[in-house]
Amino acid sequence: MLHRRRFTVAAATLGAASSIAVPLWVRAQQARIEKPRLSIAVGGKAAFYYLPLTISEQLGYFKAEGLDVEISDFAGGARALQAVVGGSADVCSGAYEHTINLQAKNQVFQSFVLQGRAPQIAIGVSTKNMAGYTGIADLKGKKIGVSAPGSSTNMVANLLLSRGGLKASDVSFIGVGVAAGALTALRSGQIDAISNTDPVMTMLEQKGDVKIISDTRTLKGTQEVFGGPMPAACLYAPAEFVQKHPNTCQALANAIVHGLKWLQTAGPGDIIKTVPETYLLGDRALYLASFDKVREAIATDGMIPAEGPKTALAAIASFDTTVKADRIDLGKTYTNDFARRAKERFKA
Repeated sequence: MLHRRRFTVAAATLGAASSIAVPLWVRAQQARIEKPRLSIAVGGKAAFYYLPLTISEQLGYFKAEGLDVEISDFAGGARALQAVVGGSADVCSGAYEHTINLQAKNQVFQSFVLQGRAPQIAIGVSTKNMAGYTGIADLKGKKIGVSAPGSSTNMVANLLLSRGGLKASDVSFIGVGVAAGALTALRSGQIDAISNTDPVMTMLEQKGDVKIISDTRTLKGTQEVFGGPMPAACLYAPAEFVQKHPNTCQALANAIVHGLKWLQTAGPGDIIKTVPETYLLGDRALYLASFDKVREAIATDGMIPAEGPKTALAAIASFDTTVKADRIDLGKTYTNDFARRAKERFKA
């Protein structure tokens, strides 16, 4: 009896010690998570555009925050958004500018953690179909491949066309995804030009399949195209969801910022070991070359820069007549509160 009592006391002491090892505020937050099981819709998860999401998933950062996350992959951001609007997903991992487009349609969505500080989208013309390309006017009547109609790749293409005096209706947009299908569509001649992300664009560029005519894969290129910082991939959700599930959103932001911190010091070998083999598109060297090209475009702390929303609104309003800049309340499209707390938690 005495031995049993000693064991019980020892076990209780050990249990107390192990619980103390987990910070009290972390345990308190996990206990308060309103929706520990939730779904995230993403449009083209294999793209570097969403690398922070993949890293946070693969390294178990969502689970570490007490979340059981199901990630559903779609051909493009517009389709991922439809899943959230339709109620089959809770949160969207997509382009920030969708929050502006949605508000123009009287739907309030809010971004709460940033994954990319540049769109990482390049536009190239086929060196086979458009060997004699001289300017944007040459795109009239052509087929342009985008991840999915209405997605961020489509938006950047629309911006390029408008600056060259063309309208979206002057070309045909074709959804080709952001992986092997996009490579095939361009190389087989199904499309004349392509607006897409990496690793697809670097693979086409290095093989001589395209001539790049617009590039936002670097901060400098983004400044030249948009005239300012342009927030890109983020986690966003209906404002009502964010308001009702603050601890859930905080846990999601923590996981993403944790992934961003890991990416700041990760080497090429670390990336290769972490992402699924299919993401490499059969060429490990080119995949890593692509990563080097877009690395600086990945967010560092999950915070949307103060001038970013203004840049996005100006870009969209310049070619989309349904978006009236004076009627958009940018303050409702994002919050840095969650990212700020996550940044404080994971600072060196």
